[in-house]
Amino acid sequence: MSTKGFELNRKMSPAGDQPKAIAALDEGLKKNERYQTLFGVTGSGKTFTMANVIAHAGKPTLVIAHNKTLAAQLAQEYKEFFPNNAVHYFVSYYDYYQPEAYMPVTDTYIEKEAMINEEIERLRHATTQALLTRKDVIIVASVSCIYGLGSPEEYKRVNMRIEKGMKMGRHELMERLVDIHFTRTNADLGAGTFRAVGSSVEIMPTSDRVIYRIILGADSIESIDIIDPTTRVIRESTNSFFLFPAKHFITDPEQAKRAVETIKAELADRLEALKAQGKNLEAERLKRRVSYDLALIREVGYCSGIENYSRHFSGKSAGEAPDTLLSYFPKKADGTADFLTVIDESHVTVSQIGGMFGGDQSRKKTLVEHGFRLPSAQDNRPLTFKEFESKVGQVIFTSATPGVFEKEHSSRVAEQVIRPTGLVDPEIIVRPIVNVGDFKGQILDSIAEAEATIKKGFRVIMTTLTKKMAEDLTEFFKERHIKAEYLHSDIKTIERIEILTNLRKGVFDVLVGVNLLREGLDLPEVALIAILDADKEGFLRSETSLIQTIGRAARNVEGRVIMYADKMTGSMERAIKETNRRRAIQVAYNKEHNITPKTIIKKISDITESIVRDHDAAVNAQVKIDEVMFNEDPEKLIKQKEGEMSEAAKNLDFETAALIRDEVIKLRERLEKMIKIKKKADKKPKPKAPRKR
Repeated sequence: MSTKGFELNRKMSPAGDQPKAIAALDEGLKKNERYQTLFGVTGSGKTFTMANVIAHAGKPTLVIAHNKTLAAQLAQEYKEFFPNNAVHYFVSYYDYYQPEAYMPVTDTYIEKEAMINEEIERLRHATTQALLTRKDVIIVASVSCIYGLGSPEEYKRVNMRIEKGMKMGRHELMERLVDIHFTRTNADLGAGTFRAVGSSVEIMPTSDRVIYRIILGADSIESIDIIDPTTRVIRESTNSFFLFPAKHFITDPEQAKRAVETIKAELADRLEALKAQGKNLEAERLKRRVSYDLALIREVGYCSGIENYSRHFSGKSAGEAPDTLLSYFPKKADGTADFLTVIDESHVTVSQIGGMFGGDQSRKKTLVEHGFRLPSAQDNRPLTFKEFESKVGQVIFTSATPGVFEKEHSSRVAEQVIRPTGLVDPEIIVRPIVNVGDFKGQILDSIAEAEATIKKGFRVIMTTLTKKMAEDLTEFFKERHIKAEYLHSDIKTIERIEILTNLRKGVFDVLVGVNLLREGLDLPEVALIAILDADKEGFLRSETSLIQTIGRAARNVEGRVIMYADKMTGSMERAIKETNRRRAIQVAYNKEHNITPKTIIKKISDITESIVRDHDAAVNAQVKIDEVMFNEDPEKLIKQKEGEMSEAAKNLDFETAALIRDEVIKLRERLEKMIKIKKKADKKPKPKAPRKR
């Protein structure tokens, strides 16, 4: 196992409140404090602070984010901070997932439906393999890290080392590859597949997009080449490499045999219980389902929904916690966790971790009660929050608005109020919603404020409570010749990126939306945020939501926030008080250190301009296709596009990868049509030559 330490990129150095926060968190880790919180304002560089703490701690680290997009952004940042270490991305490998469910009221059974993203599956394998082979590892994961995964002991036990000079024949090599769940193919290689070509065997591992070509002599391995899968160019030759299994769920053959018997025994007990309750229909349904699954498992070793029998295959007891990604992290001699956990945006992520188990069990319980699954299916589940706590060691929460759990459990809170840029929290103004005297109400007043802000060359964000209001207000702006667009959950990802990019470019000046704080907006051009109906207590106007929204105006030196409210709510009072407290500290710091705040200058291309470009390419796919190359060699063009798709996914740019994937699908459809037309033409009888008279 590699014991290399963390090497932090030293192009940046801690500034503002960062040195103080780093020192406090370092001290807490040295004193073995279980929970700590980094309480940092928006834009204060919390990720860079944590990168320094991770480097000092020197332990493998798990960073948990509450969604895939945020996880990808964090993984990119940590890669920049640690270019020479192993930074990996671990999220659910489903592009689309509809879980199995049953709705008794309407007697509707919904089958599990899923589309697996092969590139994300490759990254998941790269994650587990890195954890088992080195210590300088940072894994950025979504909450999918608390869901069931195969046993790390079995996964590690069956790995395969292939060396130049090793005594092994071609047939033996292929047998061993099949044993670790690699699939033989005669077509193009994909992750977890191999093919035999003459005296060589070519393998594509699950963790990397390369091909290992093994040249075999009479009874040994003569050479090993690493080949680019797209160009087929030899990158380098090597003396040895490791192959881990092509699947995370690995079971010892003897345990698999025992599993079949224990499933049969559980089925017999469950059928007896259902019949005793007078549930004959449910008993018959369950008997058919499990008998069919067992027949498939005996014949091919697999069945659809095999994860529902995972407890039998793992040999775990009923109710015992499943193996998850956390099981792959190192442990101390006493069995306790020996890694650091960072929970990003903890005010959202902690409750998300805590809520996963309940939702999963509710759905599974219904399936079990109505004869669709055995009771053991309930053990194929995410961890409970208590189990999660028992499997992690020291934890650091990071948030601008820590939640109740963080506040109650953290032994220390490291506050990071000063931004390295010197920017201060925005001024907050409260105005009434309705007409009072000369005041014309929130709509007309916000329009007047927006016009004044636009004249200065800045942009405006307005938040509403409903999608309808966002759309109507946008139309109202346009009628007054103010360039505006709306943004809410019905807008697709690519369109959202286009809208945000166009706001920064000045294509329009006012963005109207419902829950804009979710977008992770980083828009330094925005100098005014207007919060309409700020006194309507609820999720969108809670203390946390208000503070997060206010923070969006902290990128511009002229940033202001106007709250429209007819009464002062508790959430408003707390949000304003906290913002004013931070602002006072920031202003005093700037005065003491002679700092003049300046608006952040950030390239507009930072808002994934490339994705917008690729979106246009995808929309006009037929126009953009290189006709010359397609006509000359369509397969070559498709391979080139697949290479671009893999590269985008490797860089965690999954939106672009998805667009290129769609383009590849169109190219393949076009190629198939061409082949069909050619075959049809070949089948047509050729016209006979006219007879000579």
